[in-house]
Amino acid sequence: MNDNAVFEQLVSVVQNYHTSQRSGKFLEYKSPDELGRILELDKFADPGDWQEIFHWVEKYFAYSIKSHHPSFVNRMWVGANLPSIVGEIVAAVSNTSACTYESAPVSTLMEKYMISQMLDLVGFVNGEGQMTTGSSNANMIAMMAARNMSNSAVKRAGLFGQQELFAFAGANAHYSMDKAANILGIGIDHLIKVPHNVRGEMKVTELELALNQAKANGGEPFFVAATAGTTVRGSYDAIEQLLELRKKYHFWLHVDGAWGGAAVMSEKLREKYLKGLEYADSFTLDFHKMLGASLMCNILLINNRSHTLGTVLSAGDGSYLFRNEHDNEVDDFGAVSLQCGRRVDSLKWFLDWKFFGREGFGKRIEKYLELCEYAEEWVNQSEELEMVVPRTSFNVCFRFKVAEEESNSFNLALRSRLYQEGTSLVGITYIEGDLFMRLLITNSASDESDIDSFFQSLIDTGRIISRERDN
Repeated sequence: MNDNAVFEQLVSVVQNYHTSQRSGKFLEYKSPDELGRILELDKFADPGDWQEIFHWVEKYFAYSIKSHHPSFVNRMWVGANLPSIVGEIVAAVSNTSACTYESAPVSTLMEKYMISQMLDLVGFVNGEGQMTTGSSNANMIAMMAARNMSNSAVKRAGLFGQQELFAFAGANAHYSMDKAANILGIGIDHLIKVPHNVRGEMKVTELELALNQAKANGGEPFFVAATAGTTVRGSYDAIEQLLELRKKYHFWLHVDGAWGGAAVMSEKLREKYLKGLEYADSFTLDFHKMLGASLMCNILLINNRSHTLGTVLSAGDGSYLFRNEHDNEVDDFGAVSLQCGRRVDSLKWFLDWKFFGREGFGKRIEKYLELCEYAEEWVNQSEELEMVVPRTSFNVCFRFKVAEEESNSFNLALRSRLYQEGTSLVGITYIEGDLFMRLLITNSASDESDIDSFFQSLIDTGRIISRERDN
């Protein structure tokens, strides 16, 4: 089989999968042992046998989750935008690293352009940015920037013998903050988790008490992370109130918008959820979540500082790679990134941006919120379901109502059956020991009928399990 025949067959297989993603079950579930036998992972394949390769490709599609199916409501991402998929294919075929202008001239300029677009959109002035491997790394880079700006000696001398540094985040903040504190040598015990109110928002009064306590103990509060859309509840911390505290304590204010930062695309929702964002020190947003870019696609933006990333991240002798020999003096992103080799993520985001535009993305996010409101009404009007925590934005946290002592086991069994039968996949999590389901709507093709189908099938299955347990 020559190269042209390979591509023709690949396009056919991919097209068949893509056009069938919203039909049938979202998953043909098999147990790990059964799936292992079907996949025949140890099967010998003659070198150069393309038919065997395509057998595995077809099995991959046949038994993988259809992430664009309306019943896939488990994650903060779903099947990708088509322009983004085109970008991924082009990036894979061209196979280059976006570390230097020399090796990736087009993607370098696209990334610079998209950074400029996002800085303008967010309202950051004289800023900079870079595309990263995801908000977990973006959060860490922001914390690292704050650490090094707080104490410029840390980059060379390390934290040995230095004043103790303290970072602060809401109790509902993403676990990547803990990982960042560990990796950066600050220590998890020096990441202070601030209590939240009934809506899941960080209590600013409690934060100030914690800041004062750290200073009283001789420490330096250097970093505060506001979460724009917490993973579980979807809560937004009050940026404007945190800005007032920053005037007094001079910390770096980072906004983790991995999930809910997409509200910046809508002027109406930005005013509702992200007021004051333009004055934060840094902001991260995952394009692969509500905005639908293919995994992974993220940006970190820095405000009022044009060379922070280079100061913080550049180290070692990279002269074999970064030589600044370009006539137009285009900086290489690899020199100011955590990693050397970099995926070409700018292409897919550039194509998405040109295809949908801010207005298109804004309408998409507003539609998601309307569907979440509709889902909340479904729960409130149902005799079998109940909300677990108040819905504040895009997360609908609910459970099937049964006796309290069997609630966790029942809802886990319900969710597992829905998954194994290929009916739907909805997220689960715990709040204070209580298990519940977390509905996330990130599928641009979803409408109210999909919400109806999801809840009706969930209730029908719950009734079946109830009868089984009663017998």
